[in-house]
Amino acid sequence: MVTTRGLGDDGEARAWAHLQRHGATLVRRNYQVARGPRSRGGEIDLIVREPDGTLVFVEVRLRKSAAWGGAAASVTPAKQRSLMLAAQHFLQSFASPPPCRFDVVAIDGERIEWLKAAFDAG
Repeated sequence: MVTTRGLGDDGEARAWAHLQRHGATLVRRNYQVARGPRSRGGEIDLIVREPDGTLVFVEVRLRKSAAWGGAAASVTPAKQRSLMLAAQHFLQSFASPPPCRFDVVAIDGERIEWLKAAFDAG
């Protein structure tokens, strides 16, 4: 039986392979911020670095088909806020943070689409 977590892991592996083919290097996978009194928690599926040095926070979304708006449409404003908070937490370890952006890798069935700068922190 295929679990939701198993499907998610497969989607992340497919997304990472796609990003790697386009020159990205892996910085971190499944970066998690624990819930606490000062944090709502959150997770970033993949953090990669592009050849130009840009740090990219990647949300991977997987759907069986593009029906109902598809994978990309499932990145809600609430999910975006959660990703931004997790990214802020990750960037605290940098004395001078590099250029950053938020991307989505949308997987609809067999189709993979890398949406660069899918949303911003502004």
